[in-house]
Amino acid sequence: MDLEVTPALTIPAAELGWRFSRSSGPGGQHVNTSDSRVELFWNVHDSAALTEEQREMLAARLDRRLVAGVVTVASSEQRSQLRNRETALAKLGELIAAGLAPEAASRRPTKPTRGSKRRHQAAKSQRSSTKALRKRPTAD
Repeated sequence: MDLEVTPALTIPAAELGWRFSRSSGPGGQHVNTSDSRVELFWNVHDSAALTEEQREMLAARLDRRLVAGVVTVASSEQRSQLRNRETALAKLGELIAAGLAPEAASRRPTKPTRGSKRRHQAAKSQRSSTKALRKRPTAD
């Protein structure tokens, strides 16, 4: 089953690798006999679905997740292997889409307005007077 990351990018099923193992968690006696945990791996460096720019962008952004150019996603939340496969595909799709997303615009630094400074100062003096009223009265 091909993985559609975006309408412009689809990863063919031949490039995806699967590994199955026993899962921990719910399932009773059944969990000890079935391989419901799923690991999905995909080689970023050898993929024919990516352009060179996309490959470099993914390699830079997913640097910590890559092991020898391969990104791996595991899923064991569901009891059935089929649903874990679907979950793993969705996780990998979101990871790749996030890695290929354009960078957010950088924040332009701004200064507080005159009104907000005045309100801030008024709140501070109000708080100060509230705390001053809590003091023990002194005998003069």
